[in-house]
Amino acid sequence: MASSKPFVSPSFTYETMEEMLDVRPKGVELFIGIPRETSFQENRVALTPESVRVLVVNGHRVVMETKAGEGASYSDKDYSEAGAKIVKSKKEVFECDVLVKSAPVCEEEIDLLKPNQFIISPIHVTAMKREVLGKMMEKKITALSFENFKDDSGHNPIVRSMSEIAGSAVMLIAGQYLSNANNGKGVLVGGISGIPPTKVIIIGAGIVGEQAARTALAMGASVKIFDNSIYRLKRLQNNIGLRLYTSVIEPGILSKQLKTCDVAVGALAASGGRTPLVVTEEMVSIMRPGSVIVDVSIDHGGCFETSRITSHTTPVFKKYDVIHYCVPNIPSGFARTASQAISNVLMPLMLEIANDGGFENLVWYKINIRSGIYLFKGALTSFHLSERFDLKYTDLNLLIASRR
Repeated sequence: MASSKPFVSPSFTYETMEEMLDVRPKGVELFIGIPRETSFQENRVALTPESVRVLVVNGHRVVMETKAGEGASYSDKDYSEAGAKIVKSKKEVFECDVLVKSAPVCEEEIDLLKPNQFIISPIHVTAMKREVLGKMMEKKITALSFENFKDDSGHNPIVRSMSEIAGSAVMLIAGQYLSNANNGKGVLVGGISGIPPTKVIIIGAGIVGEQAARTALAMGASVKIFDNSIYRLKRLQNNIGLRLYTSVIEPGILSKQLKTCDVAVGALAASGGRTPLVVTEEMVSIMRPGSVIVDVSIDHGGCFETSRITSHTTPVFKKYDVIHYCVPNIPSGFARTASQAISNVLMPLMLEIANDGGFENLVWYKINIRSGIYLFKGALTSFHLSERFDLKYTDLNLLIASRR
């Protein structure tokens, strides 16, 4: 019997298919708004005139509310010459597609937000309100926070810069309140030849602690550092390049050192929730009269039991004759430096967003950006916020994948 011939159907294509690659889209023009901040005693501005100039030269539009840069000593003229459009109405700024703020969105601004807007701002978890978050979700806002946004190296660039400023400022602040000019006990931080150096205790060996230690050592002070992470203490010693007095946080040792110190710095980081309370009221009560506590951790509750939030207008109070400085937003007191640091991060990010054809595309290509997004088209993508306010959580990776 003759074998049957192979059957070839003309409806099939037997050629090798081309590989379909993910082609990056063409760039887009951004319409950026910078409002004037009126809440949280905020003096910083998120983009400096130099950064605005770069964005305008690259074909983007920038609208600024009048006097938005005043707190950081930038005039409307500086921004106008850089190519920004200066407007008197906050409403006009909120018409922009991209809002760049140096303070969180507040209740007064909620009604001004337009649907599907993209906002880059701090989040201030402790001050966040459920109503504000709920209304942002209703308006299908996409929001990126300063605190959680990561760069290519996996670090939080804005938080690191602000921590460096806060750490460096700590000793300048302590020096201010130890001097006679502010009714201090008239001690020079560091001291001079023939006089024992000022004794500084730093609780926390993170970025704030490291910068505070560097500044204190440069001034000639004697520095002792406490932290429960041996790794952080080793890293700090290696980074500074000196053998320092370091210790784990053991109440007996810490209390003994606080009893004789001139300056105590609270620089412990909070892991998700509140900063651990490591200095009790009893420990503070036996400190030297006229000594200074600077609690940098106060924005997450503080690590001294006697701490309570103060403001830039009334920064200090006394308890047990110990001066307490507990301002939560220290970098805002050095607003020009802080504005330049924030701007150095946000300006390249804006250019990247534009080159990738918009924020949605950038999120697809750059996975590290995703950690900073707490709202995506109105969906809450921060598990911490969803738990705190009992709101529906959506996984950002699934959201993005479903849109491709």
